[in-house]
Amino acid sequence: MKNILFTILLLIICLYGTAQYTLKLVITSTPKPTVNVAQRAAEPVFVAGNFNSWNPNDDNYKLKPLGSRLSIVLKDLPAGTYAFKFTRGGWNRVETTADGRDIADRVVELKGDMTQEFVVEGWKDDYPEKPKPYTATPQVKVLDSTFYMPQLDRKRRVWIYLPKGYATSKASYPVLYMHDGQNLFNEQTAPFGEWGVDEAMDSLQKATGKQVIVVGIDNGGEKRMSEYNPYDFQNNKAEGEKYVQFIAETLKPYIDSKFRTQKEAAHTFTAGSSMGGLISLYAVLKYPNVFGGAGVFSPAFWTAPQLFTDVEKTDWSGARPKFFFYAGGKEGSSAADQAKMVADMKRMVSIIESKKGNVNTTTIINPLGQHNEPTWRKQFPDFYKWLIGIL
Repeated sequence: MKNILFTILLLIICLYGTAQYTLKLVITSTPKPTVNVAQRAAEPVFVAGNFNSWNPNDDNYKLKPLGSRLSIVLKDLPAGTYAFKFTRGGWNRVETTADGRDIADRVVELKGDMTQEFVVEGWKDDYPEKPKPYTATPQVKVLDSTFYMPQLDRKRRVWIYLPKGYATSKASYPVLYMHDGQNLFNEQTAPFGEWGVDEAMDSLQKATGKQVIVVGIDNGGEKRMSEYNPYDFQNNKAEGEKYVQFIAETLKPYIDSKFRTQKEAAHTFTAGSSMGGLISLYAVLKYPNVFGGAGVFSPAFWTAPQLFTDVEKTDWSGARPKFFFYAGGKEGSSAADQAKMVADMKRMVSIIESKKGNVNTTTIINPLGQHNEPTWRKQFPDFYKWLIGIL
């Protein structure tokens, strides 16, 4: 009898634990365009959220006409918190307030089938952007606005930060290669705020006497998800292997030939956040003789589950990689997402620490940390102190 009751209870848990619901989103009104009326009428509207990796032009999430309204039905969603915004195919055409200001993510708590109606008050491209200030310090230069990436057959802007003492000394310096270069030094080019890497370096180098060159590589916009992932993910074709090959075999040799660098892996690092954190770890995995370690901020490991297996198979007995891991406790729109971010990172750290070889890991978890540039900006000084402490 006990076994029967247990079986029934288990079936009930499985039934409710895997319940799937339908969420219908309806836009009842959008602002009337004052220019390009016909073009605007033909443009599709999408929903981008934590259910599709915030892809702003995913055809699977395109709204359909519903009389004079627009709608989309999202099926087979588990209960949870869903955050999203409506776009016309890009973040430069995302919805805003009626006077053009950014809006907070729309959030729905899904506990059963439901329909939600919304009014889009404005679109971002209908309001001219207020000029952002140029905040890069004199130590920052654009090395090349069209640096050729032969592995990907693309061109990319590359930045470089040289320590204040570089021009007047004959010293050679360690090099840190960072991703999402437009977000590192200059508020004018950072869509969501800059890291303030140059200001942090100026003050910390003055206080510690330790100096490092930083090279920033702009992300590829719509190619970012592909370039920062060595594995296929959803509709994004894996290009991460070619991207890190570009850094290791093209960009680094160029930097080493033009600047006084300490070329050894023990003095060469890479760092980034989210997808940039993921590809930083992979760069060390792929080129342990080029990169001696990585700063892995808020890594998007959920987009690359195979990476756990590949790290487990890696033999680091002949290398001495060093890793700085950081995650925030508030990264994600639901408690489940927030817990997964930290759990995934802890799992990866555990795998790395079990490897043979002199592997050095540091892990920081900020219970209040969010998934954004202001949070990573606050964390960067701790990363730099760790970096100069192991050089």
